[in-house]
Amino acid sequence: MILHCVFVRFKAALQAADKQAIYDAVVALKNVTPGILDVKYGSNTSPEGLNGGFLDGFIVTFESPEARDAYLVHPEHIAVGERILASTDGGLSGLMVFDMAI
Repeated sequence: MILHCVFVRFKAALQAADKQAIYDAVVALKNVTPGILDVKYGSNTSPEGLNGGFLDGFIVTFESPEARDAYLVHPEHIAVGERILASTDGGLSGLMVFDMAI
């Protein structure tokens, strides 16, 4: 399995409803992309202060690296990714992606 972890620095002006709409779009990818087992999302709750300004994120669990790779090039994922990127503070520097094999 692969945990696809995405951490986001959203623009400060982004409304909570807009953030939720982005998360809903990520969750909806489960319906169009084979191999997604689960999607979790939310705000950072760590008291350590080591989040580097990344206050929000989501984790997509894939059944295999191949499922993750198919997701990365899927047109729906690309559209959601562009939406996320447009909502970040700093463009690509407002994102951190970390994949982990488990």
